[in-house]
Amino acid sequence: MFTRLSIPTPFQIGPVNAYLTGRTLVDPGPGSEEAWTALLDGLEDHDLGPSDVEQVVITHPHPDHFGLAKRLRESGARVVASTAAADILRDFDDRLRYEQEYFSDFFDRNGMAATTAQTVTNLPEAYLSAAPSVETDLALDDGESVTVEGIELTAEFVQGHSAGETIFTFEYEGESMAVVGDHVLGDITPNPFLQPPMERGGKRPRMLPAFNHSLSNLRERGLDHIFPGHREEIDDPSERIGEILDSHEERTRNVRTLVDDPTTAFGVMEGLFDDLPATEYFPGMSEAVGHLDVLEERGEVNRHEQGGVVVYEGVTK
Repeated sequence: MFTRLSIPTPFQIGPVNAYLTGRTLVDPGPGSEEAWTALLDGLEDHDLGPSDVEQVVITHPHPDHFGLAKRLRESGARVVASTAAADILRDFDDRLRYEQEYFSDFFDRNGMAATTAQTVTNLPEAYLSAAPSVETDLALDDGESVTVEGIELTAEFVQGHSAGETIFTFEYEGESMAVVGDHVLGDITPNPFLQPPMERGGKRPRMLPAFNHSLSNLRERGLDHIFPGHREEIDDPSERIGEILDSHEERTRNVRTLVDDPTTAFGVMEGLFDDLPATEYFPGMSEAVGHLDVLEERGEVNRHEQGGVVVYEGVTK
């Protein structure tokens, strides 16, 4: 049903998959000139121009997935996303400022030097030009659907990789399928990115435990085919999801060995990754804190503050 268009991005992960069917485009790519040129070439291969795109469906509000939505909306397309994603897409700059404010303090309290935390949280500003804010014309709640070429795509809220993350499930030619963004990827393990509280002053969401739960539920669905946000399409989703869950579990066991003695989340990150560049500290800390959240949920680690710093220690059973 969907044709994959490979769109270049400025991110380490490489090209993003935009999916075209009829006059609907899913995840058009980042808002860069290079990406725009590639998208125009892909559309032209199907005898289409930007004004021919009638709707743009967005799986989650990361720049490499939604950045070109504004240009396409200005050309006449309507933008479709989840209600939570719509709030972020409306003012992406404000969302980034909120995350910077929250995580500069969070990283400092979790063992990272304050100056380093400031540098790490400032890095995403370099990509703001690729993420112009855009209004959403159709905001979907969990379980609501959008019609694409006569087929109903059902929006299902998932958790783990991004705020407002949504997969779109549908039946096609007797098979159950889904467009999943970065929730499931074929040959790399998706990052359980840290997220701030949905509301200021609220409780930080525990992303990796939520990710594991969401993936387990999706595996039980027994989908026949999924369209991921990067790399190749996946013909055996249940098997691939199982591999991702196994990878998460193996990393969780590795983290447990790193907290035999009291340490910080930053110390765990250093134990997991040798010579990690500062540009990768955010995903690195997301990994470390995510697995510590899993262990804390299982009662295998204790967390307490010591001199204003959060310290983790393994529980002896």
